Amino acid sequence: MKLVVVSAGLSVPSSTRLLGDRLAAAVVAQDASVEVQVVELRDLAVEIAHNFTNGFPGRQLAAASDTVAGADGLVVVTPVFSASYSGLFKSFFDVLDRDALAGKPVLIAATGGSARHSLVLEHAMRPLFAYLRAVVVPTGVYAASEDWGAEGLAGRIDRAAAELAGLMAGLSRRVAPPFESAPESESETEGFVVVPFEEQLAALRG
Repeated sequence: MKLVVVSAGLSVPSSTRLLGDRLAAAVVAQDASVEVQVVELRDLAVEIAHNFTNGFPGRQLAAASDTVAGADGLVVVTPVFSASYSGLFKSFFDVLDRDALAGKPVLIAATGGSARHSLVLEHAMRPLFAYLRAVVVPTGVYAASEDWGAEGLAGRIDRAAAELAGLMAGLSRRVAPPFESAPESESETEGFVVVPFEEQLAALRG
């Protein structure tokens, strides 16, 4: 399975990228078969702007879009600007194909200078990815400056990573097409497992 981290951090080194890396490592700890790839949006800023003005993605942006569309799960991390996600973060998801995230498990995360911005996860990021028809894991992770090295952050990272790993594993199973005619024998259903999304969430919360 392929996990893609989308980081909108601007500095080098970046606390936003650091949080993305820690979340990815926690997912791999849950399932060693997961391969991680990182998309750094600061490297795509110019091509994203050009895509808005001419309607065509550049080579790097097209490759990043394909990477995101082909992922089995996403970790998306943004710094907080003006009490919301950054403009670069939003712009990247604006230029993606409208169906690129449909049904895809997504873990939302953000960094900021103050704990007062933690509601960005629920008031800005979760509605954005719900609109894009992604499957957003229940636990989001916000890291303020004082959270690094403090108690609590590691637990939130592990809980969110476990939820994402569980959804990735469940949604990667082979599922029978919903409108396929009934099979003539039981052998025709071998290898197909239908796991309702409600049951997956119940299992994660339980």
